[in-house]
Amino acid sequence: MKMDLNYLKKLIKLLDTSNLAEIEIEEEGTKIKLSKPRPKMYHGGSSSQMASSTPMVQMIENNPPQNIPTPVKSEIIVEESKSDNLYEVKSPMVGTFYTSPAPDSDPYVKIGTEVRPGSVICIIEAMKLMNEIESDVQGKIMKILVQNAQAVEFNQTLFLIELSK
Repeated sequence: MKMDLNYLKKLIKLLDTSNLAEIEIEEEGTKIKLSKPRPKMYHGGSSSQMASSTPMVQMIENNPPQNIPTPVKSEIIVEESKSDNLYEVKSPMVGTFYTSPAPDSDPYVKIGTEVRPGSVICIIEAMKLMNEIESDVQGKIMKILVQNAQAVEFNQTLFLIELSK
């Protein structure tokens, strides 16, 4: 069975926007299991925020699996740092940090790059899925605290962004 990418996107969105923790569908010998971890609460700075839940996609087929891209939008966790005008961008997951979409590509951002909400600033590979990490704030990259291809931990600070005024 050839998987329809739009159908898969709709299933991911359905899971992401619902209170469900898991969806499992079986059609014509293909089994799709979507699940997300329960949201975790943490405290940072002066307020508490909820860590984002990223849906996980698992496909089990009788036939050899096809390379189907699974778009997974990850949100970043942003906390106010000690300085009044700097924000810390923290990793939303454990994985491998990449500065660009491919080894021969330019990095998404460098020190001094202006970013705005929705700007992709890096990729974190987790369980062989490439998760694009986007900025939630508008400002300028002041410091990159992680090297390309370095392993990162959940909640590890990746960038410092000076907020635009």
